[in-house]
Amino acid sequence: MDLDFIRKLVKPADTKIVFLVMDGLGGLPIDVNNKTELETARTPNLDSLASKSICGLHLPVGSGITSGSGPGHLSLFGYDPIKYQVGRGVLSALGINFDLQDQDVAVRGNFCTIDKDGKVLDRRAGRLPTEKNQDLCKLLYENIHLPDVEIIIKPVKEHRFLLVLRGENLSCDLYDTDPQIVGKKPLDPRSFLPGAEKTVKIIKDFTNQTRDILSDRNPANMVLLRGFSKKPNWPLLPDIFGLKSAGIAAYPMYRGLAKLIGMTILETGETFTDELFHVLRTSTLTYLL
Repeated sequence: MDLDFIRKLVKPADTKIVFLVMDGLGGLPIDVNNKTELETARTPNLDSLASKSICGLHLPVGSGITSGSGPGHLSLFGYDPIKYQVGRGVLSALGINFDLQDQDVAVRGNFCTIDKDGKVLDRRAGRLPTEKNQDLCKLLYENIHLPDVEIIIKPVKEHRFLLVLRGENLSCDLYDTDPQIVGKKPLDPRSFLPGAEKTVKIIKDFTNQTRDILSDRNPANMVLLRGFSKKPNWPLLPDIFGLKSAGIAAYPMYRGLAKLIGMTILETGETFTDELFHVLRTSTLTYLL
């Protein structure tokens, strides 16, 4: 979608949009009746909602391309996910309200389990409780020492954490260390563009120190790193479509994505004060996930 062209077509209106995204709701026929979960379930409320809504099929990226959550949601909002690419690190940082600076490199981390040979047994360390995650992030932050760079480690949710590198001449042009499958060792840090040698060395030092610090921990005795990224400067949803938008989402990554494109974020679990009700009443687009 050509966002500059869309901006020229926008006209003021009094209509409102509630954009409800039920991520992961789809399924495949798995029982003897050859029906999906939705076909099997009794769904009067969803049926009523669908009858009053605009429904259809959506191809997030392209035919045959399995989209990740970030690119998939960007495309829902009209952003070409091939042109507008951002790593999970930035989305995680914004999702937990971390004050990410322009020069920072943000990385999404998973606590994982490795065996005595260093091979990954569980990429999510049994979906570690968030409370345990907080303790491990504190342990790493207090014991990892790297020259010429400030490191910040923050828990996100369950096994997920945020790593931020802050310093001069840092690059985000690194491959993930997550092999994406069990039975393989975490990948060595590598860059895919010149000029990232300093950052590659920092990440090698970080992962080596982390392995030593967590060696006697179970099940979280290692980490996997994904989504090296810096905060992009993109056109914002209100400026493109003329929408005053609010986002309500439970998972930090989706809050981060909504914030990145200019939405006002309403935290789940918040007491709905008069101020928050005012945001909802005056929003022309409310994004729910």
